[in-house]
Amino acid sequence: MTTTSTQPAIEDTAVSVGGLSAWISRHWLLLILLVVLLWVGLPWLAPVFMALGWTKAGEAIYLLYSAQCHQLPQRSFFIFGSKPMYSLSEVQAAWQDTTNPLILRQFVGNPEMGWKVAWSDRMVSMYSSIVLFGVILFLPLRKRLKPLPVGIFLLLLLPMAIDGGSHFVSDLLAPIGSGFRDSNLWLVNLTNNAFPATFYAGDALGSFNSWMRLITGILFGLAIVWFLFPHIRDGFTPDNKHKTPDERTYPSASGR
Repeated sequence: MTTTSTQPAIEDTAVSVGGLSAWISRHWLLLILLVVLLWVGLPWLAPVFMALGWTKAGEAIYLLYSAQCHQLPQRSFFIFGSKPMYSLSEVQAAWQDTTNPLILRQFVGNPEMGWKVAWSDRMVSMYSSIVLFGVILFLPLRKRLKPLPVGIFLLLLLPMAIDGGSHFVSDLLAPIGSGFRDSNLWLVNLTNNAFPATFYAGDALGSFNSWMRLITGILFGLAIVWFLFPHIRDGFTPDNKHKTPDERTYPSASGR
C-alpha cells in the first residue's frame, strides 16, 4: 500500500528533475552570464550605496569581496569623485601615510574623492571580459566554436601570471610604492624613456601597470570563454559527450 501511494510522487519528482535538467541544458549560457554579470556588478554597487549613505550595505559588499581581491585603493576605480583612480600618495594623504597593504585596503573613499569599487581594476577587467566574450564571441558561434587547445589556453593566461606574479614579488621585496613594478625603471631603459614619466611610474589610469592589468584581464576572459564554454556546451550535447575534440561535430550557426 505504501509503495503504491508513493509511486506517483516519485514519478512526479523524476519528471520535475528531468524537466529542470532539460531547461538548464538549453539555457546554461544565459545562467552563467547572469551569474557572472551579477558578480561583476555587485562591486560597483558598493560605492553607490556609500554615496547614498547606505554605509552598512556598502560595507557588506566590501567585506564580501575582500576575500577575492587585495582591494588596494591605488589599483582600484573610484566613482562619484574628481578622478577615476588615485595615486598612492593621494591615498596616503587622504587616509594614512602607510605602505601597509592591510591598512591601505581599508580606505574605501570619501565624499571628496568618491568611493572605491569593491575590487581592483584587474578583477573588473577579468570578469567583465567573461561576459563580454560570452556575448560577442561564444553567443553568435555557440553551435560551431571548437574548444581552444590547452596550449593556447595556457598561453593566453601566461601574461596575467607574469604581470600579477611580478607585482606580487615587487610588493614582497620592497614597500608598496617603492618596488621595481612601481618605478618600472627596467621599462624606462628598455624603451629609452620614450614615454612620459606618468606612463612608467605608479598605477594610475593610463600608466603601463594599468594597461597591463587591463590587457591581461581581457586575455584571461577570452581564454576562459573560448576554452571552457565549448566544453560546457559539449557536456550538454549527448552526441559529443564521449567523443574527442577532433571527432566532435559542430552544427552551423543556423542550427542545420
